[in-house]
Amino acid sequence: GETLILMLIGIALGVPIALAGTRLIKTMLFGLGAADPIAITAACAILAIIAALAGYIPARRASQVDPMVALRYE
Repeated sequence: GETLILMLIGIALGVPIALAGTRLIKTMLFGLGAADPIAITAACAILAIIAALAGYIPARRASQVDPMVALRYE
């Protein structure tokens, strides 16, 4: 859950910054518009999947550890 909140904050801040930055690299974009909604949506979806996996995999691994074993290790 915390990972997804951080991801949403990153997307909320990153998309407007990326749209503002397209003016600087407009001449280097071939075949894409400055604010191509398909490219932005695809990038956000890929980042969301990666963030979900980055949070889910360690959380799943941690949930399978016996709490007593973890406390003894500390």
